[in-house]
Amino acid sequence: MVTAQDAKADQLLKEVAAKFKAYENVVFNYKGNLSNPKSQLDMDVQGKATLSGENYNVDFMGSTYIFNGDKLHVINREDEQVTISTQDDDESQLISPTNILTFYEKGYIAKWDIEQNDRGRKIQYIKLTPIKSDSEYKQVLLGIDINTKHIYKAIVMEKTGTKATFTLLSLKTNQPLSKKTFGFNPADYDGWDIESLD
Repeated sequence: MVTAQDAKADQLLKEVAAKFKAYENVVFNYKGNLSNPKSQLDMDVQGKATLSGENYNVDFMGSTYIFNGDKLHVINREDEQVTISTQDDDESQLISPTNILTFYEKGYIAKWDIEQNDRGRKIQYIKLTPIKSDSEYKQVLLGIDINTKHIYKAIVMEKTGTKATFTLLSLKTNQPLSKKTFGFNPADYDGWDIESLD
């Protein structure tokens, strides 16, 4: 049974998605934490993401992910290695900074949750439960800044017990982007191990 609150949750998510899609591009800095008491995981992450349509350029956990609408390039600076592949739909179901602003659009049941004041911002949380029982996620809490209708925070609970928290530190829209933002030039990685998985 869909309650008025749940309909309100769906409506708010639609507004957030429509606002995001109206931008030519979005550039944001984020910080996050991955924790799992069972495996003694407690790791802070931070990075920057540039999204434009399907394309993205994201720093995440020490690697840069560049997707140009066709191929995904994963640049691992520590190992001086580049992996080139076609992004499959399974990967796009995983929540990461590459899709943090859009993942909730399909595959989840939305419920209105708590409202919090976070550093002067009014943050409304929506609880998302995956529709598919084989999802890796137990639930996701999505914090939306009520004034800007932008996503501010995502708290992802995995079935393994891992909890991932992402907070957007800054968000800019419609920025002038270099043509190289979503491009990959092998000449820039001379001497590196470049491997195509396709």
